[in-house]
Amino acid sequence: MRVYIEKNAQDLGAIAGDAAAQHIREAIARQGTANIILATGTSQFETLKQLIKAPGIAWDKVVMFHLDEYINIAASHKASFRKYLTELFLDKLPPLKAAHLINGETDPTAECERLNKLIDKHPIDVALIGIGENCHLAFNDPPADFETTDPYIIIYKLDEDCKQQQMNEGWFASLDEVPAQAISMSVRQIMKSKNIICSVPDLRKAKAVKNCLEKPISNLYPATILSSHQSCCLFLETLSASLLSNDASHYKMTANYEG
Repeated sequence: MRVYIEKNAQDLGAIAGDAAAQHIREAIARQGTANIILATGTSQFETLKQLIKAPGIAWDKVVMFHLDEYINIAASHKASFRKYLTELFLDKLPPLKAAHLINGETDPTAECERLNKLIDKHPIDVALIGIGENCHLAFNDPPADFETTDPYIIIYKLDEDCKQQQMNEGWFASLDEVPAQAISMSVRQIMKSKNIICSVPDLRKAKAVKNCLEKPISNLYPATILSSHQSCCLFLETLSASLLSNDASHYKMTANYEG
């Protein structure tokens, strides 16, 4: 895993978005299509802005999956990840080859089966992800399941810290409004991606970043597993990197992404 620390969230998004665009262009040049995973949440705003305006991407050759969605949340709800990706990504681009959004309003078991069959036919070239305040990946809260090989799984009880983060980001007015369950891409499926672009801005993520980089790999700190991926870039900025210890100074690679 390579780590880049930029001055602010805007710079982070610019370099992370360009890195993702580079992987997408290379996949299309190599095999005629690119299969991607997109995350949601405030951490992805700047990265997606940059990706949308990146030059030279044949979007009609891109197949998109996304990480997670609440169970029993309407697509019109402001916290819906389908709504997020539709309004902030899909509506701003020419039509993609395919966009496989998670429907949290249907039977979750059947929806996982549908998505699992689809993604099995589309090896992922690049995954754009983030890290939660509790160090989760997607909705794989600690202790995360590192063993399941199912691409999409049902999370039957979201962690209270996870729910608190969703409320603090403004998606819900109270903790009681945050859904208790979700459909999530599994850790193993995320790790099967050929390339991972992980964007983590903001001071409130600093503890999670510290745990990700300084704890041994453990399902109690799910994001620690990223260090074992052969092509993962973690993009931070000054605030989210502010708790890294002196021993972690070798991670501080503020530089332009070189692929």
